[in-house]
Amino acid sequence: MKRIRAVALLLALCLLLSACGGTQTPLERTAKYLKSAVPEPGFGSLDGDWIVFGLARAGADLSDGYFDRYYTAVEAAVQAADGILDENRYTEYSRLILALTAIGRNPQNVGGYNLLLPLADLEKTTAQGVNGAAFALLALDCGGYELPQNSAAAVQATRDGYVDAILTRQNADGGWSLGGGASDPDLTAMALQALAGYRSRTDVSASADAGLSCLAQMQQEDGAFLSWGAESSESVSQVLVALTALGLSPDDARFVKNGQTLEEVLLRFAQNDGSFVHTQGDGGNLLATTQAFYALAAVQRARDGKTSLYDMSDVAP
Repeated sequence: MKRIRAVALLLALCLLLSACGGTQTPLERTAKYLKSAVPEPGFGSLDGDWIVFGLARAGADLSDGYFDRYYTAVEAAVQAADGILDENRYTEYSRLILALTAIGRNPQNVGGYNLLLPLADLEKTTAQGVNGAAFALLALDCGGYELPQNSAAAVQATRDGYVDAILTRQNADGGWSLGGGASDPDLTAMALQALAGYRSRTDVSASADAGLSCLAQMQQEDGAFLSWGAESSESVSQVLVALTALGLSPDDARFVKNGQTLEEVLLRFAQNDGSFVHTQGDGGNLLATTQAFYALAAVQRARDGKTSLYDMSDVAP
C-alpha cells in the first residue's frame, strides 16, 4: 500500500511539474510563450519574421500549420506592397529572406517577386550602415543565394562589396557602431556574425579577432554588456550568436565572468512565463524575448553539432 501511495504521489508531482512548465527547458518555455504572444504570424520584425525564424531554427514542432499561415500572410503582404517592402530600410528584405529560408520557402519567388533583387543595390542596402551590409550578407549566405543583376542599381552589389562595407566601418578599438560613434556590443556582434563565413580572407580574420577582443573588453564584471547606457539581454543574445557563428564555444572562457557563462547571464533576464526582459526590472519584452530565443537556439544547435543559426544548408527546400 505504501508503495502504491508513493507511486501515486510521484505521478501527481510529475503532472504538477508538467502543468507548471517545470519540466520544460528555457528554449521550450520561450517557444510556447512566443506562439501564444503571436498566434497569427505575418510580415514584420515582431509580427512574425523573427519568431518564425527562431522557431524553425530551434526545430519546434509546428504541425498545426503555423508556418503555412505565416507564408500565406507574407505572400499577401508582398503582393499588396507590389514587392516594395520599404524604400529605405533594406534590412526588411534581409529579415524576410532569413525567415522564409528557415522554413524551406523560396525568397526568389514570393507572390511573383524576387526578394533578393533589392539587395543587389549596394548603395541603398548600405545606407543603413553596417547593419544593412551585415544582414544582407546573412540573407545571401543563409541559402547560398546568387545575387541577381539589378539594372536600376547605381552600384551592383557583390559579396566582397558587402564584406568591405563592414570592414571599412570598423572602429579603431575593433568594434562597430551604427553611426560611427562609440563601439556597440550588439552591432559588433552582428558584424561578426556576417563576417564569420569570410575568415579565409586574412583581412577578415584579423578584423574578427579584433572584434572579439573588443567584445571581451566591453563585457561588464557581472557578465552583461552596456548598450546605450543600460545592460540589456539583447546584447548578450547577439554575442552568443556571434560566438556560435564563428565556431567558438558558447562557454568560451574569455566571456565567463564570476563562474557564469554567457548563457547563464542571459537566463538572468528570463521570466517565469517564458518571456525575457530588455533590462532588469522591466516586464517581458517581445523583442528581447525573440532575440533571446534564437540565441538559445544557436547555443543548442552548437551543442548538438548542427549547422550554425544562419547556416541553413540543413533546411530542405
